Amino acid sequence: MFPIKVTQPSYSRPIVTVLLIAANIMVFLYEFSLDPYSLDRFMRLYSLRPANFHVENLLTHMFVHAGWLHVLGNMLFLWVFGDNVEDILGHGKYLLFYLLCGVTAGLAQMLIDPYSRVPMVGASGAIAGVMGAYLVKFPRSEVRMLAWFLFIFRFDVPAWLMLIYWFAMQLFGGFGTVSEAAQGAQQGGTAFFAHIGGFIMGIILIHVMGTRQRYWRRRDLAW
Repeated sequence: MFPIKVTQPSYSRPIVTVLLIAANIMVFLYEFSLDPYSLDRFMRLYSLRPANFHVENLLTHMFVHAGWLHVLGNMLFLWVFGDNVEDILGHGKYLLFYLLCGVTAGLAQMLIDPYSRVPMVGASGAIAGVMGAYLVKFPRSEVRMLAWFLFIFRFDVPAWLMLIYWFAMQLFGGFGTVSEAAQGAQQGGTAFFAHIGGFIMGIILIHVMGTRQRYWRRRDLAW
């Protein structure tokens, strides 16, 4: 089950969103072209590994992905939710917003597991920030979901419901990984606390940064 579109119209071209998607796809295509040794070296250089921390990796890790499903899933969420947030922030502030959410996401995951040697990659923490901002500004927008159970079907849900459900799943997963770590299990897989940190940072930043004045009437279909 995943989102494919929203009902909230956008009134400007999502230039930064498109460029971010293009950058992520291009980096992944470069990864795909590498032999296993070179790919391993690339991951070690540009992923975020708390036990071997380099400050530049707080930025580079959000443009690196682990597979086709990883990058395409992230870019779908960015496409669905990013254009409206870019519309109300403006292109420059939106880019800063996105990068700050991604950096915060990386720091949040590091705080939870500061000695991890598992590479952390992906744009999902930054995109979680976009989703947090969307929850604040467009809670009554409808999200069209695509799902399958014996057959493929579509249905609409309020944005607030879909986004709160998504965040609750991140909390549930995050506390599950903490419990496993306490029992000595090896950690890996989804960086739930990066999602949590990015989402909360998005909620904070959309209030702090403010929106373009001439777009305030567009917010959430007169919300």
